[in-house]
Amino acid sequence: MTDRFILVLDAGTTSTRAMLYLPDGRRIATAQADLTQYYPRSGWVEQDAEEIWQHSLACARRMVERAGGVDGITAIGITNQRETVVAWDRSSGAPLHRAIVWQDRRTAAECEALREAGHEPMLQRRTGLVVDPYFSATKMRWLLDHASAVGQAGERLALGTVESWLVWKLTGGLHITDASNASRTQLMALDGDGWDSDLCALFGVPSAALPEIVDNAGVFGEARADVLGGPVPICGLAGDQQAATIGQACLRPGDAKATLGTGAFILANMGEAMPTSRHRLLGTLLYRIGERRAYALEGSIFVAGSLIQWLRDRLGLIEAAEDSEALARSVPDNGGLFMLPALVGLGAPHWRPQARGAITGLTQGTTRAHIVRAALESLSHQIHDLADAFAADGAPWRLLRVDGGMSANDWIVQDMANMLNLRVDRPSDVETTALGAAMLAGLGAGLFGSLEEASSMASQATRFVPDMGVKERAARLRGWRDVLAAHA
Repeated sequence: MTDRFILVLDAGTTSTRAMLYLPDGRRIATAQADLTQYYPRSGWVEQDAEEIWQHSLACARRMVERAGGVDGITAIGITNQRETVVAWDRSSGAPLHRAIVWQDRRTAAECEALREAGHEPMLQRRTGLVVDPYFSATKMRWLLDHASAVGQAGERLALGTVESWLVWKLTGGLHITDASNASRTQLMALDGDGWDSDLCALFGVPSAALPEIVDNAGVFGEARADVLGGPVPICGLAGDQQAATIGQACLRPGDAKATLGTGAFILANMGEAMPTSRHRLLGTLLYRIGERRAYALEGSIFVAGSLIQWLRDRLGLIEAAEDSEALARSVPDNGGLFMLPALVGLGAPHWRPQARGAITGLTQGTTRAHIVRAALESLSHQIHDLADAFAADGAPWRLLRVDGGMSANDWIVQDMANMLNLRVDRPSDVETTALGAAMLAGLGAGLFGSLEEASSMASQATRFVPDMGVKERAARLRGWRDVLAAHA
């Protein structure tokens, strides 16, 4: 096996990164740049697509330098924030509008109209997804209707998610998306290979503007020599949550992982059977490689790490995200305080796009430590709701593997184990999203013969076991359900 590196671009929501991996799974170096978030109106979230590209390119070039030049790199893997939509000009390669981020809620009225017209059962059956502003299709339609440069672009218009945008810029015009990202747009049927003409017509999205759908591993094209200093093949593509599931080696039906990033996303491998949910979970394509497909059942929590960012940047209750763990430990309990963290609505299994956040139980004895602890506890409460929904859909978790930046907080992971009454494992390298992209790129480049072989890159895990009493757990859940009921 070669000692050359795999270069991964991980274009997340709050930052974009480039990383170097060896084929044995060791992460050698990382470069990171923060991304600017724009909030032009309540519920709207945007980013500058050109900034995403320039920051990603700068990070990638630092890693190429670290590798001793492009000759030290075997392949590129890309993983990305899903559902975020970019519109650009095919001729100039310039964005036509700010990217509309997955958290954006501006199309809530359009989604409500689709539900009232009776389209949701069909959409859930065909795509595995509920009707919600979260997904890409209504964002694309909004751009066509409200952004004049997009609506007037005609044949020059290119629409895609962030990995499509990065591949276009890296290659100088290759317009592709991988099957896992395509499955999050509501424009591809779960059992289909390409864009669905009926779904495109329903949402009014021109299929000619959309990228070609490709597998998650293979040789898709090359980064131009003038971009990185030499041609480098792009061999792995996946949406961030699918990539993390692969990076956690959740390759058997029933394996489940939770990525605690800006949001929290739980995926359970469902094997080759197309998933269906009676409890408003999402069916999604985990990966497509040649003739092989695997599906997953997914629950999405919109606010996780972004809640800690809010405590820091908006309320000033902490100076750094790491402070949250010490504050949570500084008090014996939440002091009767509960937080509903619906800063951008509630995701699965509630799907309340109009919900707003709330803090209940405030007294004169409440301290900032209680507020911070209640914020952290709210994540465990939401994940417990999802565990119930997964179990009711016939997909109970045997254990849960966690990753993402927020999982570095030992208190949070232990609290999750306590509330779930379940073992929770955390890998020594929690950056499993990038690792999954590295596995796919290694497979696509021929370094591995299968995903199972590529999973040898996964790291060892630390185990957290529940140590909370039944009465304490029940009291916490009662308080949480009271908050949910009061703000239904």
